[in-house]
Amino acid sequence: MNLRTVEMPRPRVKICCIESAEEAHLAVRHGADALGLVSSMPSGPGVIPDSVIGDIAATVPQGIETFLLTSRTRPGAIAEQFDYCGTTTIQIVDWIGATRLDELRKLRPQARLVQVIHVSGRDCVDRAIRVNDSVDAILLDSGRPDVRELGGTGRTHDWSVSREIVESVEVPVYLAGGLDSSNVVEGVESVRPYGIDLCTGVRTNGTLDDSKLAELFRMLDTYGVAEPQAS
Repeated sequence: MNLRTVEMPRPRVKICCIESAEEAHLAVRHGADALGLVSSMPSGPGVIPDSVIGDIAATVPQGIETFLLTSRTRPGAIAEQFDYCGTTTIQIVDWIGATRLDELRKLRPQARLVQVIHVSGRDCVDRAIRVNDSVDAILLDSGRPDVRELGGTGRTHDWSVSREIVESVEVPVYLAGGLDSSNVVEGVESVRPYGIDLCTGVRTNGTLDDSKLAELFRMLDTYGVAEPQAS
């Protein structure tokens, strides 16, 4: 059995924890498809006021998705925050379940809904399946919801569980958690996500790093996947 290298499509790239219009435009210049804007959180980096989220979102070029990261759990409160911030997408970082997601969909049918699932065990696969019909995408991250650690950890998780989730749902899946230029190819090859999400892996001392962004996209643009081929 021989191995051949198959060029796979580059996953969509979301750069998260954007703190200014300058950071947003830097990420877009390098090739980002989406930007993450972090509202009030119990933990994690990149938190900015909702007014700043709105200001940044208004400057982003058409065709680039803007994600409002919210820790709110009541559909009405999430809908109000979405209206104020003016993003294209709502990323719900806490678990709210299919019923509340469906309620939010009715309140704001124009919003793209992304549910975060913190990968900590095989029960996460069942959670992903349960919300498959209620969201536009799922984002797999590292965290500990039991202690209100909801993202931005800089840690990887069990990618075998993430791959199982990708194979078990029909909606697009983003992979987050501890990704940087040194492991992004391995992560993409292991999980085969629709997209990837990075925060700390492209920052230096909390600031978005031009050279780290360049290296990230260089790696993504040159990778291949080894697959078996009959000899």
